[in-house]
Amino acid sequence: MGDGMRGARKLWAVIRREYEERVRSKWFVVATLFGPLFFGGIMVIPPLLAERGQGKADGARIVVVDATGAGLGVQVASALAGGALGRGTPPRVVTATGREVAAAESLATRLVVADSVRGYLVLDSATLAAGAARYAGGNTTALFDMQRLEGAVQRALVMWRIDQGGVDPELGRRLAATTVRLATERLTARGRGGSGQLNLFAGLAVAMLLYVMMFIYGIAVMRGVLEEKQSRVAEVVIASIAPGRLLLGKVLGVCAVGLTQMGVWLGASLAFWHWRAPLFSALGVPAPGFTLPALEGGTLAVLLAFFITGFLLYSGIFAATGASVNSEQEAQQAQTPVMVLLVSTIVFAQSVLMQPDGTLARVLSLLPHSAPIMMPMRMTVTQVPTVEVALALASVAAGAAVSIWAAARIYRVGLLMTGKRATVAELLRWLRG
Repeated sequence: MGDGMRGARKLWAVIRREYEERVRSKWFVVATLFGPLFFGGIMVIPPLLAERGQGKADGARIVVVDATGAGLGVQVASALAGGALGRGTPPRVVTATGREVAAAESLATRLVVADSVRGYLVLDSATLAAGAARYAGGNTTALFDMQRLEGAVQRALVMWRIDQGGVDPELGRRLAATTVRLATERLTARGRGGSGQLNLFAGLAVAMLLYVMMFIYGIAVMRGVLEEKQSRVAEVVIASIAPGRLLLGKVLGVCAVGLTQMGVWLGASLAFWHWRAPLFSALGVPAPGFTLPALEGGTLAVLLAFFITGFLLYSGIFAATGASVNSEQEAQQAQTPVMVLLVSTIVFAQSVLMQPDGTLARVLSLLPHSAPIMMPMRMTVTQVPTVEVALALASVAAGAAVSIWAAARIYRVGLLMTGKRATVAELLRWLRG
């Protein structure tokens, strides 16, 4: 009993030392404060720039070369006036016949090169027949502008075809302006679960957050082990505490640092969301009208369990990596297989989000190396059976136990080994003890 209490006190001392050392560092303070500012900027700056960019854009800097002979260019210019490419100033329309198109394009190209116009749009017989138009300019990578151009050409073409069919022009304009906005809402066994699209983004955000935290703090564990090995501090420490307990204390201490940072980020995000209306109003930008997905206490507890077990799994692997090498350069090479495990998980995130109940999503949610990321993401976007959640959590917990056990074996021998990088055969021999 006394030995157990002493061991527990030593473990707690290691956890507290690792936690306090990292929490007091300037890097932690900067990263913790910068995180909410960065994510808040992502929400505020894009709509603010878009709002101001609409007022600064000049539609007169677009040239429409109309070779349709049907006056389609005038309708396109009218549709573009007031859009993202200009407010109230329609583009200049140049009417050309089939032989004059090349000359008109050549002139427009020179104007673009001279920065007199942003680009030019060519409408010809192919536009009337198949809806094909051509655009050249310096803003072709501006996807929003290109979507506006396509929309303007499409509406003008629809109105022209309606007019050719003998439909009343006013009715044709109303038909061409008709749009559909599909609102999606997630339904669960507990009732309504908010916007379906918002849950999709929330699921991706959860996956990326877990991925980044496991990567950053897993690397921190590896570097901490490597520094102790290089400074020979471990030789003194392991004289008073078992290597396995020392490793577990380091991993749990770093895990507590990650949880602290996530807690600060979550609290700041909720505070920002609560005060979003006056903040966006002060900036002159409409506040988002959607609501955040509802997460119950049980769900949050399960997500936390996945993070902790997943962190233990990857931290054990990173710690073993740090104990088996002797330099930072060797560590960068040795960590490649671990990075492959993490990256191979996140690359399937989009596929899993598209089909959260598909075979690929179910399989990845049960594998120990991918379940800490995939299962929380699935739980955010769809209703996952309780049996699958339990199996996934058990899988990750078992993987974490094996990882910590194997890391402790390698850690015990590797800390005292210097001079050369351990081979695979040597690592296997260390595991057999």
